[in-house]
Amino acid sequence: MLRNNPSLGIRTNLLFHRFDGEVIERADYLVIRTPTNPGFFFGNLLIFNTPPTPQDATAWPALFAHEFGDNPEIRHVTLIWDTEAPGDTTGFATAGYTVETALVLTAQSVRPPPKTNSAIQIRPITTDADWQAVIECQILSPSVEQDPADYRMFKTRQITRYRAMAEQGLGAWFGAFLNNKLIADLGLYHDGTIGRFQQVETHPDHRRQGICGTLVHTIARHALETLGLTTLVMVADEAYHAAKIYQQVGFEIRERHHAAFRWDP
Repeated sequence: MLRNNPSLGIRTNLLFHRFDGEVIERADYLVIRTPTNPGFFFGNLLIFNTPPTPQDATAWPALFAHEFGDNPEIRHVTLIWDTEAPGDTTGFATAGYTVETALVLTAQSVRPPPKTNSAIQIRPITTDADWQAVIECQILSPSVEQDPADYRMFKTRQITRYRAMAEQGLGAWFGAFLNNKLIADLGLYHDGTIGRFQQVETHPDHRRQGICGTLVHTIARHALETLGLTTLVMVADEAYHAAKIYQQVGFEIRERHHAAFRWDP
């Protein structure tokens, strides 16, 4: 089961898992299921309280198979350990897993990015056409080597969930538009106090133009000043450049957790 004080990254993830999924506590781990989206790596997973030992490179995947083996649509293995310690991941790497460290960044105030893009228009996503444009933008940068049709299906289901959450007043999706074309987007959802950003994405043709920083800063100010949220949370891959963009507008690294995942075509 979850430790007494899980990281903000895990706690805010549960906002989404509990909306349309299942959160099941076992003696030594947490099971997260998203029945509506079996291809969702980080929606069908196990979360552990302790870092892996060498034996866990076989023991943890066996637990995953026990929990998810009855669903042939789940063709991945995702394991998270909610600790600062990385543990022994040699066995996972040898078995073909991708091992990542996630940075949990938070902000109680924000500042403008070093490079502001004044040409874009930022507004909430509300229409069918805009939601479809979000899907088209999101699928341009797959994080794993999935079949394009499978990845489109995964993203479509994921955005459908975010739209349902927005329509129930749990947050909103925002887009940055240039000449009426969506070129960047993100989600912001909250529990009334803590806000969690989701899926920050910029069209590949419009990167390094200050768009991402401008979008994040604008929505963060909206969350703090208009919605009255007290803490904003971002989770980013330690090895990816996005964390630096978030730090430029005032986010600071607060915690880390780790993951090992593998796609089995």
